[in-house]
Amino acid sequence: MICFCADRFPWRRMWQIPGELLLPGLPDMATRALLYRRPAEPSTLVVRHGSQFFSVKLRRHRRARRYTLRIHPTDREAILTMPPRGTIAEAREFANMHGGWIAARLGRLPKAAPFQPGTVIPLRGVAHRIVHRNGERGTVWTETRESGERILCVAGGIEFTDRRVHDFLKREARKELHRASHAHAEALGVRVKRVSIRDQSSRWGSCTSAGSLSYSWRLILAPPFVLDYLAAHEVAHLVEMNHSPRFWRVVGRVCVHVERAKIWLDTHGNDLHRYGIED
Repeated sequence: MICFCADRFPWRRMWQIPGELLLPGLPDMATRALLYRRPAEPSTLVVRHGSQFFSVKLRRHRRARRYTLRIHPTDREAILTMPPRGTIAEAREFANMHGGWIAARLGRLPKAAPFQPGTVIPLRGVAHRIVHRNGERGTVWTETRESGERILCVAGGIEFTDRRVHDFLKREARKELHRASHAHAEALGVRVKRVSIRDQSSRWGSCTSAGSLSYSWRLILAPPFVLDYLAAHEVAHLVEMNHSPRFWRVVGRVCVHVERAKIWLDTHGNDLHRYGIED
């Protein structure tokens, strides 16, 4: 009978201090990936509040220090952010504790306004009713009726109305934000590298130190002074990459309606997220 003996492998120590004991033949990052790999976990939880049931999307974030909940205004769902070492059990407990908050916030969301014939949407802050023009050439254009009503005309098949209105608004937003961004950049003596348009839900715009600006296309729904302020705000970050008093002085040099635009966004900004979505 042959016996083989070996020292006990220090698994506990390896888990606590993985950098000290790497697996032979594997690079450091690969070892860490094996050590910290989690089993598959659910992407959503179901929370009950009274007779109502709500789906809560789970997200881990490496910089999160605690569990947090927020409501996505366009997807109309609750999102629970978990810290790296958080557990599903703790996440479920946290979500259930805040079932009333989820129900209240979702219940206060403004009514959805899909891009379909008959829907009234703001274009540059002015109400326009979507009208389908079957059989006419073109894609999307604006008209004013004899009554003074502004309308947004959409040609082609009615099933393409939503996509064509989305495309039209994004084109208009890109044109206006490109113009405003470059005008403010010239006034401040900085260079804009790229302007992109997205459907951002947590912010109206963003700026990188390399000069790339990104905006929400929904700004074309707001009055022009709001769009101009957001363009000035993001371009000013190319001078001051912070929100210090110096930054706000830079914004004020190129935009005279800062406070007016901030008040409008605080009052009406959330309402812009209801356009172009289904209930």
